[in-house]
Amino acid sequence: MVSQGLEQTIVRDPALFYWILIPISIVMILTGILRHYATVLMNTPPKPPSTLAESRERLSILRGVNLRNNASAVLTKEAFEARKNYLVSAYQNGEFLKDPENRGQAPANPMTDPAGMEAMMGMMKGNMMMMIPQTLIMSWINAFFSGFVILKLPFPLTIRFKSMLQSGVMTRDLDVRWVSSLSWYFLNLFGLQSVFGFILGSDNAANHMSQQMSSMNPAAGVNPFQPGQDPDKLYQSEAENLEVLEHFCILDGIEDRILHNIAPKYGYTF
Repeated sequence: MVSQGLEQTIVRDPALFYWILIPISIVMILTGILRHYATVLMNTPPKPPSTLAESRERLSILRGVNLRNNASAVLTKEAFEARKNYLVSAYQNGEFLKDPENRGQAPANPMTDPAGMEAMMGMMKGNMMMMIPQTLIMSWINAFFSGFVILKLPFPLTIRFKSMLQSGVMTRDLDVRWVSSLSWYFLNLFGLQSVFGFILGSDNAANHMSQQMSSMNPAAGVNPFQPGQDPDKLYQSEAENLEVLEHFCILDGIEDRILHNIAPKYGYTF
């Protein structure tokens, strides 16, 4: 057992820093760059809407999303209420559907729709581009670098971080600040996003977290409706979101805020 208040010291070979830590970091960066360009080459751009009704169906859901996200910019209460009431009524009545006669029916099977099949193949290729490289890197680290403790963090941590930082070498008495080789892989997996953003730009395919978030954001793609989704259900859900939305404008009371900030400079009080 380690005595309380004593600094725990482990004799390590300094070569571990050059032969394990640096190679893992370099391989992770190069893998992310290759994954980005491979995804760009394999990516199939989404097809634009073929008819005006289909374009209207796609863009109408984005109008509700934009109203929720940007209503607090400059809209007055009257303008906000007018847009909100119009969109809620249109969503509930199905006015934006390209096929209103099919409202209430089960969505078409995406396996029988060529467009749906193409979208599903694109999602599958994206998942494979994330899973295959990470699986290979984890296997490489487990085969050659398993069981190594490679560095010690310079700041204290609680015991809850022990399982995250000491995967593969976790022992009861080891200080939580020591990091294993496998845990260094996980730290790089989530900590290199800013590096990829600097090298490849903010909109890159190496950032797997942004890819997952964009798949959940309706405004992320050209077609917000995924294969097998019912547009009418999305409209009803967006109508509920708008109904509970309250108006707030950043320009409310701006005159008083400006006077409050500049009045003391000229000796005025309110």
